[in-house]
Amino acid sequence: MPKSQKASPAVPYLRKEGLAFLRSMVRYNNQDPVAAREWFQSNKPTYEAELKEPMLAIIRRVTDAMTDFAPDHVRPAEKSFFRIYRDTRFSNDKRPYKDHIAAWWSHTALEKTSGAGFYFHIAPKEVTIAAGAYMPEKEQLAAIRHWLVDNHESFRALLTKPALRKAFREFEANALSRPPKGFPAEDPAHPGQPHPALDLVRCRQWGIAATLPVEAALDPKFADVLIRHFRLAAPIVAALNTPIAASLEEPAKPRQSSLFTLPGTPKVAKTR
Repeated sequence: MPKSQKASPAVPYLRKEGLAFLRSMVRYNNQDPVAAREWFQSNKPTYEAELKEPMLAIIRRVTDAMTDFAPDHVRPAEKSFFRIYRDTRFSNDKRPYKDHIAAWWSHTALEKTSGAGFYFHIAPKEVTIAAGAYMPEKEQLAAIRHWLVDNHESFRALLTKPALRKAFREFEANALSRPPKGFPAEDPAHPGQPHPALDLVRCRQWGIAATLPVEAALDPKFADVLIRHFRLAAPIVAALNTPIAASLEEPAKPRQSSLFTLPGTPKVAKTR
């Protein structure tokens, strides 16, 4: 692909040149790492103009809209944009670049890769939009599970809203085969029956995702599509962050609910 001769103003969607660059980058990336780096460096102005700057424009447009429905996730675009470079130091996979461009809006009180948030990426063949807690840290995982024991009905009500189900599917939950230690397997009100929160508590991630054709990223209204999806997902993200925020505010407060433990199990849940 020839280098861009003149930078065009950034727009909140990809041009065909950007998608062509992404596809070429992935093709080179799957070959020799040295050749991939040489190709990328010689074409870096195109990456900057046709991928990075449009992505930042998309992120800014979405972030502006978040002031209405997710104000705790408003952050500078550069902090939401993921680097294209892979960390290959401790990996057998030495491909130097990712096979997609992506953004992640975390809660401003949490680290970039923890808590629940909003995400999208553009790959050569598809766009993925997602929201939720994908890889919560150990303490966050426990906090969410404890919260779900008491709030499973309200959380399910959020997941089953018709507009949400029309736009999204639920994550594959990466579920445990049995309840985590310290969590109830049986319903205390109906001995012998599974606890009504059991399926949710066994999960190791919670959230929703949607897949669109990659051509959606070429639409001048692409940012509006992201905004509509994230607005629908905002109650899910807020619900999952509620117990995490509470655990940060009261780190030393012991858990009181007897629902969280079974006879003979420790008070503190071991979650992984």
